[in-house]
Amino acid sequence: MKILINWLIIALVIMIGAYILPGVNVTDFWSAFVAAAILGLLNAFLKPLIIILTLPINILTLGLFTLVINTLILMLVSAIVPGVVIASFWSALIFSIVISLFNIMLGQLKKQD
Repeated sequence: MKILINWLIIALVIMIGAYILPGVNVTDFWSAFVAAAILGLLNAFLKPLIIILTLPINILTLGLFTLVINTLILMLVSAIVPGVVIASFWSALIFSIVISLFNIMLGQLKKQD
């Protein structure tokens, strides 16, 4: 049940981010819901592999390259999900920072429960 609630919350964050940020467009909540699912799957399976492969760059940049990885994964989600459009790399970077900050806040709320 918690996974479904987190999924819905991330979909809501995607909708809010698309409303706030000028370079991100989500057509409806269903597209955000599918985007949240694809994002979760890519973060679970593809992201660890990419982080291992780019570990030297990540160490040299003190972990900041992880933001680039998050951005590229969001751009991949935009390419997969038909209702989600991210205009540029910089829009995706800001969008990934917004989603990451929200996930941090959500994690803090989970610790308090």
